[in-house]
Amino acid sequence: MNIEVARYDHPDALKLTEQLQQIYLDRYGSQDSTPVDPDQFAPPRGVFLLGYAEGAPVACGGWRARDASAEGFLEGDAEIKRMYVATDMRGRGFARRILAALEASARQAGRSRMVLETGTPQPEAVALYASSGYTDVPKFGIYRSEPSCICMGKPL
Repeated sequence: MNIEVARYDHPDALKLTEQLQQIYLDRYGSQDSTPVDPDQFAPPRGVFLLGYAEGAPVACGGWRARDASAEGFLEGDAEIKRMYVATDMRGRGFARRILAALEASARQAGRSRMVLETGTPQPEAVALYASSGYTDVPKFGIYRSEPSCICMGKPL
């Protein structure tokens, strides 16, 4: 898989995030309504990555800078959003490669902690993050009061 930096609103990113939104709809009963502005994923305060295999977009993920706020973020946080690997391409290590590239990018940008929001209906995501050194952190974001919400973080 080749990894490229792209805009959050790049056509291939939109294609993959639409697939991810369908997964959310299937598992949670609704799409993710977290406010997202494509400009939040532009360097130096964010990045969005696309993974290509055999010329096709198969994976994506991004981070955006978050600083201390009433939403529960800490100064220096980098929030992961839209981590996804196409269903037929899973099990090849693509998610780990995107995650490692996101962490390296955030570290290089001076961020001090990666954080993310997932949920119990996504056990494969929880397992990926836990096996990559992420641990539970206090809940943040718009879903923090949802019982199925899981927030995780990892110092950079």
